[in-house]
Amino acid sequence: MLWGLPLKYSTIADAYEEIERTTKRLEMTDLLVNLLKSTSREVIDKVAYLTQGRIYPDFVGIEIGVAEKLAVKALVRVSGRRDVDIEEELKKTGDLGETAEKFVAAKKQVTFFQQPLTVQRVYETLDKMAKASGSGAVDLKLSLLAGLLAAASPKEAKYIMRTVTGNLRLGIADMTVLDALAIAYGGGKEARGQVERAYTICSDLGRVAKTIAEEGLEGIGKFRVSISEPIRPMLAERLSSPEEILEKLGGKCMAEYKYDGERLQAHKKGNTVKLFSRRLEDISSQYPDAVELFKKHVKAEDAILECECVAVDLDTGEMRPFQELMHRRRKYEIERAIDDYPVSLFVFEVLYVDGRDLTLESYPVRRGILERIVEESDRVKLANGALVSAPAELEKFFMEAIENGCEGLVCKSISSDSVYQAGARGWLWIKYKRDYKSEMTDTVDLVVVGAFHGRGKRAGTYGALLLAAYTSERDTFETVTKCGTGFTDEDLGKLPKMMHDHVVPHKHSRVDSMLEADVWFEPALVIEVLGAEMTLSPIHTCAMGSVRKGRGLAIRFPRFTGNYRFDKAAEDATTSAEVLEIYRNQLKRIGQS
Repeated sequence: MLWGLPLKYSTIADAYEEIERTTKRLEMTDLLVNLLKSTSREVIDKVAYLTQGRIYPDFVGIEIGVAEKLAVKALVRVSGRRDVDIEEELKKTGDLGETAEKFVAAKKQVTFFQQPLTVQRVYETLDKMAKASGSGAVDLKLSLLAGLLAAASPKEAKYIMRTVTGNLRLGIADMTVLDALAIAYGGGKEARGQVERAYTICSDLGRVAKTIAEEGLEGIGKFRVSISEPIRPMLAERLSSPEEILEKLGGKCMAEYKYDGERLQAHKKGNTVKLFSRRLEDISSQYPDAVELFKKHVKAEDAILECECVAVDLDTGEMRPFQELMHRRRKYEIERAIDDYPVSLFVFEVLYVDGRDLTLESYPVRRGILERIVEESDRVKLANGALVSAPAELEKFFMEAIENGCEGLVCKSISSDSVYQAGARGWLWIKYKRDYKSEMTDTVDLVVVGAFHGRGKRAGTYGALLLAAYTSERDTFETVTKCGTGFTDEDLGKLPKMMHDHVVPHKHSRVDSMLEADVWFEPALVIEVLGAEMTLSPIHTCAMGSVRKGRGLAIRFPRFTGNYRFDKAAEDATTSAEVLEIYRNQLKRIGQS
């Protein structure tokens, strides 16, 4: 390892190209290990961020922010070609990176005695672009980007352009990077658990990379929960009968209302409060009223709490649909949005209080502390919960939750080892949800991984979307249905634009599909779907072989509910294991074996 020597940007461009060529996760990991081992500790955090396609963690809220039109202008300046030539080529490739590679290779002016680009220079330039503000910001970004492209090789130009426009498309998940860090600096993949724990409580991949490179696992062991560094949220499994839930949770559990709102993680330090979405974005500016509610009603100097933020009718106290809450996701006219879509907070977790990390404490301990530090009011309440130990009790409380406008229940373990599993989906929390309007027990949240061209009235847009469930064990997305029903004309008109930045030239490396889509996407958009029933399928890969050899599971007669789950990352979608559970419960209901 050549510590201290500048790392050429061409080194990571070469690695990215190799990674892009493979669809095998083990090969990707090996390529990442080689890249990380050749990276000096001075820039390893920057390499980690760049490999994520960003220059800071999500929660910092600093993005490079280069629109496609501005990127094209920079390429015009560097290549000496007309913008119409570049735009025409872009229509052919659909990839600004490939277009930049072609035009930089053929540029008319050749710069002699050019110094090779380093990772440090690329990162610092992107940082200046991201922080540019004021009346001259656009011109400064244009100048900085053009300077990078002028100094870049064709291959470097491809990945620079993809990075600045937010379309790196490597197919690498954060967990793959953690595997590579464990192998490269932690002594082997067996160290992955420690590395992942550090990442799930700080959500900063660059910081984790730099720490393990400089201090090894000893440094990783020093990571602690900290205010203003969001913790990756704990997720729940799903079952659809009270008997199964109680059996799984040892015969007794705390059942809490599952509210139809947006999950927020609040970080309070003195009189300052930051709110993070489940995707770890700082959305404090969208909920200034929620910020004030936390300041007033949390009786601790420093605290990290989780809540469901729910749209409410202040006149009646009734909860309103999740879709109405999405009107709060705006940059302008926030005061009007506060008046039109007021919110209430239902607090259900505390993860840190006044210097004490509570993530490794049991749920009963956390709940007790939560009850002491939250002062309830009409708009701030603890999640309604009940200790239950009988199926009839659980079913009764479930019906009460439905009648009160909730989606169902989250049933939580109260055992001594009921810790907060940051970033993990496990059986300590189990969702109990049902939809009585369908033979399927519930709606599912699926990831758009492909599309098929429309015909007739749908010519020029997508006729159907290929949807997939997530498999955490393999970190892949397994297809479960094609969906073309439930989309309005407005949906059909905006889908190609919505998905444009996620188009990839071939099946994404994390997508497991036997079908050949007309258009492939990186897993990003999550939509809510309701179907008639689950069935065995020879062509869909979801839970393949779990019920019968050579058969996966598919959703029959799927319908888009109209709900885009922008609040969910692809990895938060319904899992293949949950789909399998839905199928098995369906068989029980209709008396089949």
